[in-house]
Amino acid sequence: MTSSRIPDRSIRICADRGGTFCDVHASYPDPENSKERKEIVVKLLSQDPNNYRDAPTEGIRRVLEIVTGAHIPRGDILSTDKIDYIRLSTTVATNALLERKGHKHALLITKGFRDLLLIGNQSRPKIFDLNIRRAPPLYSAVLEVDERVTLVGYTSDPKAEEHAVQFDADGNVTRGYRGAGWNGEGLAEGPGKIVQGISGEAVRIMKTPDPDAVKKDLQELYDSGYRSLAIVFAHSYTFPEHELQVGKLARSIGFTHVSASSQLLPMIKMVPRGVSSTADAYLTPILRQYLDGFFSGFDEKLKDGRVKSPRVEFMGSDGGLLDLNNFSGLKSILSGPAGGVVGYALTSWDETKRYPIIGLDVGGTSTDVSRFDGRYEVVYETTTAGVTIQSPQLDINTVAAGGGSCLTFRNGLFLAGPESAGAEPGPACYRKGGPLAVTDANLLLGRLIPDYFPKIFGKSEKESLDVQASRSAFQGLAQEINASQAKQLSLDDIVYGFIKVANETMCRPIRALTEARGYATSKHILASFGGAGGQHASPFFPPTDLLWLIARMNSKSPPQHFTRCRTVHR
Repeated sequence: MTSSRIPDRSIRICADRGGTFCDVHASYPDPENSKERKEIVVKLLSQDPNNYRDAPTEGIRRVLEIVTGAHIPRGDILSTDKIDYIRLSTTVATNALLERKGHKHALLITKGFRDLLLIGNQSRPKIFDLNIRRAPPLYSAVLEVDERVTLVGYTSDPKAEEHAVQFDADGNVTRGYRGAGWNGEGLAEGPGKIVQGISGEAVRIMKTPDPDAVKKDLQELYDSGYRSLAIVFAHSYTFPEHELQVGKLARSIGFTHVSASSQLLPMIKMVPRGVSSTADAYLTPILRQYLDGFFSGFDEKLKDGRVKSPRVEFMGSDGGLLDLNNFSGLKSILSGPAGGVVGYALTSWDETKRYPIIGLDVGGTSTDVSRFDGRYEVVYETTTAGVTIQSPQLDINTVAAGGGSCLTFRNGLFLAGPESAGAEPGPACYRKGGPLAVTDANLLLGRLIPDYFPKIFGKSEKESLDVQASRSAFQGLAQEINASQAKQLSLDDIVYGFIKVANETMCRPIRALTEARGYATSKHILASFGGAGGQHASPFFPPTDLLWLIARMNSKSPPQHFTRCRTVHR
């Protein structure tokens, strides 16, 4: 096959960059039959710094080599002439939030509200727990800005419309406030300039920020190493000017990222608006750093966005596609999992039988569970890794349990995760001296067959999984476990014990989406996918596995769904 036989802008590429593996799918015109398209799937480690800098770029390079037949050396800038579009989903932001490895940033908030986001909404989901541990805030420092605006006539008033401030078409006050608290003078119930907010409400400006004082404080933050900020001011959803002023000052000093809540999420309620803004300031720099590295591997046409340039689209948390300018950390938290939901909804849904589906996406770092019943379920408030975020997202429950989840023994307990071995160094069997992980346990139990697993490990990137490395690591852990207790466990008991712990973690979101909402788990089809999905969801494994564990909680006998379970494993 030669490059000349492949038309320009004819290769369509989709890439999923997970925490452990990167999968690249490409289709291109068949040179022998222009009406047909051929497909290629390339799988590689998400991180392998000794061999390549960026996994999706390396995967696309391999695709271009296969399709065009031309040798493309690693490190060369890739030409995009043959590419129609690239669609990318990534769990970079998801994993950064789960593992708390985001970007250090500071919170700028209205004076007097320093602890507002720490207090939160005072919800107590585990009120009867004896040892409640609240997740720490995402921000590392707080700067109070001496500014304040308030709404005019915010008290309960049966004649609110009659007493409200009235404005003309240009936003000028034509009549002042006339309700309770008005002193008969001025335009409102107190001093301060009255302006019309974006929402049409009357806003009283009590205190404007002092540019010199703010600039001095920002300079101290900058000198301390901060480069990302989240700005959250009271009532900025309707009066964003103060946030915009401070944001402009921050950028003039050199801050590379500013998440202004009024621009990111202009909504009432300061707490969810503030938490979402800190999440964006925490994740977007990490995401941008990754995307800059991705685009640096291609010619300039990929990023300029012109009509004749290849399109680059990113999967958003709501299941839609976004361009580079609209793709942010807040919108990418469920980028990878959302692609999985769209995929199994298109392949597993039967319009005639209409069996509801549970999607079980077991990746390297996390397990993502969702439910599809003929339509996508979109939520506007979700909690991921203890962080409650306001943003349109597919209803996906994520837990830190996947193939790369580290296995440890602490205080007499078997633990799986939340730490992940990732792709670098990866689990012990990846031949890089990594820690024990769920993948190692599945390997020793025979659930992974090295001959059928991609041979992409070792320095040559052509070696298979190392069973002996997993066995040696588990033997060392077994000695530690047996030395701490009277009852001696066999190696198989220990290995399978960790699997049961991981399975229990994966069960929780399934129960949350079914039992907790009044749906019978036994009435669902389980669509399993992801690199480790088939290792945990297959009904052919012993009855203490995932499906049986859930079923046993729902009924005394095995439910009917064992006969209808369909496992989709790529």
